[in-house]
Amino acid sequence: MTLFNALTERRGAGGLILEATALVLASILLATSAKISVPFYPVPLTMQTLVVIGLGFALGLRRGAAAVLLYLAVGAAGLPVFAGTPAKGIGIAYMMGPTGGYLLGYIPSVLLAGSLAMRGWDRHPVTAMVAAFLAGAVIYVPGLLWLGWVIGFDKPVLQYGLTPFILGDLAKAALAALVFPLAWKTLTSTDK
Repeated sequence: MTLFNALTERRGAGGLILEATALVLASILLATSAKISVPFYPVPLTMQTLVVIGLGFALGLRRGAAAVLLYLAVGAAGLPVFAGTPAKGIGIAYMMGPTGGYLLGYIPSVLLAGSLAMRGWDRHPVTAMVAAFLAGAVIYVPGLLWLGWVIGFDKPVLQYGLTPFILGDLAKAALAALVFPLAWKTLTSTDK
């Protein structure tokens, strides 16, 4: 069970309109997180990975993946929802750039986070930390492969595309490990 399921069951809510609204709001949250950045080299550090993991935790694998796919589709269509857009390009042209693989990595990341959340990993700080870290790490597989393809594997791909972000990813995993168990604790304590 995910937080979304627990909240909708508790309130007796449901239906297609609620599902669609949740997906649209989730993709808007993801787009907003792309615009929140901390100056960093070689690319700004955004909150997108935290939101992708959070969508998996909160919505589960199917809804979370649908929200991420909606976000990617809107971006591919040319709306400036990605980090650095419109200044760094928009649409498919942006997605074909050096960060395109990381964007694609959001899909397996949200699927993994959602799958682990449905098994209850988001309810305890330790397992939530592990789940968030694993879901964040999955993003790097297509991200680094794509980056290497774009800039050339003769360049230090790990130095550009992984090493600078490890501490930020650990901090985001720690934040998820605090927020989601607390959300579950708050939800279950109000049930009593």
